[in-house]
Amino acid sequence: MSDNARRVVFFEEWMDTKSAIETFDAVEDVQVQRLEYAGDKAENDAAMARAHGYQVQSRTELQEPWFPNDDLLARARNLVAVSSTGAGYDYIDVAAMTAAGVAVVNQTGANREAVAEHALGMMLAVSKQMIQADRRLRREANVNRMEYTGVEMQGKTLGIVGIGMIGSRTAELCNLAFNMNVIAYDPYQSAEEIAAKGATKVEFDELLAQSDFITVHCPRTEETLNMFGADQFRAMKDTAVFVITARGGIVDEDALVAALKARDIVGAGVDVFWEEPTHPDHPLMKLDNVLLTPHHAGITHEAAYNMSAGGAEQLIELLRGQVPPRLVNPEVWPAFQDRFERIMGFRPVDLPQ
Repeated sequence: MSDNARRVVFFEEWMDTKSAIETFDAVEDVQVQRLEYAGDKAENDAAMARAHGYQVQSRTELQEPWFPNDDLLARARNLVAVSSTGAGYDYIDVAAMTAAGVAVVNQTGANREAVAEHALGMMLAVSKQMIQADRRLRREANVNRMEYTGVEMQGKTLGIVGIGMIGSRTAELCNLAFNMNVIAYDPYQSAEEIAAKGATKVEFDELLAQSDFITVHCPRTEETLNMFGADQFRAMKDTAVFVITARGGIVDEDALVAALKARDIVGAGVDVFWEEPTHPDHPLMKLDNVLLTPHHAGITHEAAYNMSAGGAEQLIELLRGQVPPRLVNPEVWPAFQDRFERIMGFRPVDLPQ
């Protein structure tokens, strides 16, 4: 590889490392280097200092001091592009990247099928009390099946919080499979846009009061932090099923524990947590009316390929000075052009008008 190679680094594993490497191998002058957290710090720093692109592991796996922030930028003087593993990028300091002229991309939509199916699976499992029945059947003989009478999803009202790529696919699945009445709260989309996705636009308090099932697909932002607390759970039907596969921190977990204990809602499915990996002594672990998974709603073979090959393709585009399809911070582009030209020796294209 020549000294003029475009350099990309990543730690430990991509979602599908083989597919990512094959994507890079199909182009010329891109050198990919795998780093290890347990490796020599000076060697890792040297590799990061040479890197033009950084593929970032998810929050669950990423370790200090390799979070994309001001501290990393001070050590990565040649960095021009940062790519998140999945759709979420709340662990990337986008403001710091933008101020420095570093472009950030995510993989929005790459795991939409996986997450939508997971959310639907959680709704089915919780409403049918499958997990409780399974646990008891493993412990006891002569289980009274009538104790685990479930409810059907057919014709019920589904409330979707955040109807983007994943939320819209969830709406589609539930409309097609169960003829559900789908309502959605998303302040950033019009009633017409939401209707085109098979849902009716409502206000947040209306969604809480009307929904038999609630599924959360919004990003974690300052606006959505602790969006679901004690008041919100009390506002739901006591027969409601609550599912979150979005991001930890959107739900006040103490409030959810209290709501489940008090039967303010019938049950919940939780894939994301404030602290990840989650500890076995988390209070939710002690409850029988909640289904828990380790932030793996988006982890399927197909999604891993989409996220890995897609992330590699976006980094290649950025390192060629092209505009990638899922640019998180488009406002960075003029500063990105200047930084890129200074480091890479040629100027990227202009953003399309």
